[in-house]
Amino acid sequence: MASGLRVEVVVGTPGDCPVAAVSADAETPITSVSRASIPDSSGRVAEEFTVEGTAPPTPEEIDEVGAYDVRTVYRFRRSRDRRCVCERIESFGYPVSEIHAVDGALHASFHAPDLETVREIVTALRERFSNVRLRKLTRSDGCAGTDLVLVDRGRLTARQREVLRTAYELGYFDHPKGTNAGDVADELGISPSTFSEHLAAAQRKILDAISTS
Repeated sequence: MASGLRVEVVVGTPGDCPVAAVSADAETPITSVSRASIPDSSGRVAEEFTVEGTAPPTPEEIDEVGAYDVRTVYRFRRSRDRRCVCERIESFGYPVSEIHAVDGALHASFHAPDLETVREIVTALRERFSNVRLRKLTRSDGCAGTDLVLVDRGRLTARQREVLRTAYELGYFDHPKGTNAGDVADELGISPSTFSEHLAAAQRKILDAISTS
């Protein structure tokens, strides 16, 4: 079995993504998202997603496909040049294997061969979108057992450790998320943009530690 990494990234501000927009008002996370692989005659790509519970109001561009028990299925079409988190990831040649959205943030999972590729993809996402973070990184070493990596906390500044600890304690890394970036920033007494900067810097240092272990 080949080794590799399963990656989950979260984009807190994913542009005009309809799925993320609807999730901001949905009672539960949107966990069922599918995309057509071939555009229609107008060059647009169709996407569908399912909302459980009470369906929130949807923009005019989104059509209701049908309702089944407590689930409502929606469909929308978008042009290929529309800013899209998933297509940005897949432009590197790695398919997005899972998509879900909660509280306006888009979660996308994919498999990558190494940490350098992860860095390149995360950097590319940050160049186009705001509030991008690496939520989960799982390594497969191709054999039974656990691949443990020790991370020296001394790589992080005291402020970065405080940001990580506060975010963790408030449930920022939970799924569904227990809090948002604004609430964590308020708890720390800093702006959301400063919180994102500290968090991104800490994640880069942790990734560096993993790649050299």
